[in-house]
Amino acid sequence: MKKDSMEKTNVMRLLDQKKAAYTAHSYASTGAISGVDVAAALGQDPAKVFKTLVTIGKTGQHYVFVIPVAKELDLKKAAKAAGEKSIEMIKSKELLPLTGYIHGGCSPIGMKKFFPTCIDRTAEDCDTICFSAGKIGYQVEMSLETLSKMIRFSLADLTEE
Repeated sequence: MKKDSMEKTNVMRLLDQKKAAYTAHSYASTGAISGVDVAAALGQDPAKVFKTLVTIGKTGQHYVFVIPVAKELDLKKAAKAAGEKSIEMIKSKELLPLTGYIHGGCSPIGMKKFFPTCIDRTAEDCDTICFSAGKIGYQVEMSLETLSKMIRFSLADLTEE
C-alpha cells in the first residue's frame, strides 16, 4: 500500500520529521488481532514482525522490550538485560497513561517519555523488522540501523526457548 493513501499515525509523522526510511503497512480491514495474525495479514514472516511490551522492574523503573510476535518474553532474561532483580508486565490499564498507546497499538517510537528499550537479538538476522505504528491496524517496517536513529536501544536474548 502506498504511504499517501494511508492514514498517518504519530509514529509515521515522527519518522517523516526525521526523514527516516520506512515502509508503512495497514492490516486494519483484515480483523487480525494476534501478532501472528498480523504477520499473516501482511504476508510477512512472523520472525520479522515484532511486538512492543512494557514492563516494570523491582526498582520501579519501566522498560520496553521488542520481541518477535510468535515468541514470549522470558522475564528472567528481560530482568538480566535491564540489570534488575526481577521484571513483570505492567497491567493493561496502566499502558495508555504511561505510554500514550493502547494495548495492541504500542510502538517503541513516540511514547510519552523514553524508557530503556531492548530488542530481541533475532532482529539482527532481519534486513528490516515490522512493529506497531502506534495504532491498531498499522505497522511500520524499517532496518535496525534506521530505528537506532529514532530511539536508543540495546540487543539481548529475550525470549523463551
